[in-house]
Amino acid sequence: MVAKPLPKPSIHSAPFWNGLAAGVLKLQRCTRCGEAQHPPGPVCRTCWSDALEWVVASGEGVIYSYTIVHRTTTPGFAGETPYIVALVALAEGPRVTTNIVDCPIEDVRIDQAVTAKFDAAGSVTLLRFAPTVEKSV
Repeated sequence: MVAKPLPKPSIHSAPFWNGLAAGVLKLQRCTRCGEAQHPPGPVCRTCWSDALEWVVASGEGVIYSYTIVHRTTTPGFAGETPYIVALVALAEGPRVTTNIVDCPIEDVRIDQAVTAKFDAAGSVTLLRFAPTVEKSV
């Protein structure tokens, strides 16, 4: 059995990964221009200010784009094909690369509302998204 490669948190991304481990999606937000960003970094990608803070995001978004992986070159994922890799536009603005789970492949669509899910995977927790369940009134 081949292990899957896992992300390695950096000095800039550690708060993001720590948030996921606690079941919370955190993003950096610039206190100068107000833009949220992902992936995290040392400066704002919009105005280049280093006045960044960590904020809790809603965990809501929509599928901006996606692909279905039928064959993978990474041995650790070979037994999981097919799977969905998506670019999700978060309600706060940034887009994140992620997987769509709990959804048949044939039901995935662009602009589909999705909600964050947190998946413990060894030493890190991964961010994935599932279709948003509409609440009845």
